[in-house]
Amino acid sequence: MSGWRGIKDMARKDVGMGMGRLRYRHDHRYYRRWGPARRSVGLLLVLLCAAALAGAGVVTVTFVTIVTIIALRGSLMLVGVGAVVMVRHLYRRHRRAAGWRQPASIPAAQQASPGAQAQPVPDWHATHTRFAQLRSEYGQFECDPLAVLRLPALTDVTVPSTGRFVDAFAQAQALDTDDEPPPAHRARFAAAVDQSWRAWHAAREAAERIRLAGIPDQERATVQRAIKLLTVARDSTHDAERAAAYAKARAELAKLDRSGTLRLPPAAAAALDAAARGQLPAGEVAS
Repeated sequence: MSGWRGIKDMARKDVGMGMGRLRYRHDHRYYRRWGPARRSVGLLLVLLCAAALAGAGVVTVTFVTIVTIIALRGSLMLVGVGAVVMVRHLYRRHRRAAGWRQPASIPAAQQASPGAQAQPVPDWHATHTRFAQLRSEYGQFECDPLAVLRLPALTDVTVPSTGRFVDAFAQAQALDTDDEPPPAHRARFAAAVDQSWRAWHAAREAAERIRLAGIPDQERATVQRAIKLLTVARDSTHDAERAAAYAKARAELAKLDRSGTLRLPPAAAAALDAAARGQLPAGEVAS
């Protein structure tokens, strides 16, 4: 009996060892087939997450180490869910620690190029002086009958260059002030004065080119006689000769005024009347 039991015990051991070998072979094949694959997928997922977060600046060495351990020890599902949760948590904590705020939009008017500099405010006294010079130069022309007769286009607002000057001068005159204005007003005034000077030079150049070309031949001869008479009156040293020349010049100019060909500005007409009455010394109405 004992011999039979010994045989049975030995058979059980052999069978157990055989089954153990079979299970070991089965498990070993399973582990060899799927184990490295799971670890590779988990490790790949960790590396991808780490690379993405490293670009955003929110991943740390501790986080990579923790997720790597989970990937090697846990299942693929656990690694994926844990990585997503940890990423969200670290990203929020990073924003709070850095005091992240949505950048406020900058108005387009305040956006400037990197090298742009603020424009200097024009000097009001210098601008005021420049405009006073222009006013004086323009006033001397309008008060000189000889200058008006030589450049009649400079008093004719239907000439485009003269019309532009009159408009620019009026705008600068409206911006002129006795006291120093605010910076914005000074800038507008300086721009208007610059435009007035440019328009004045352009109008004079155009008038010098035109001269008497726009006047009919018969009236042109009258203008030329008036110019000669006024020149004699200006250069004469005899009161009687000067008075006679002024009188004849006024008669010629009256013809031009009646025909509508040429009309002296009020300042020039007043200066001519005063000179004809002998109230101005010789040469005071010179151009």
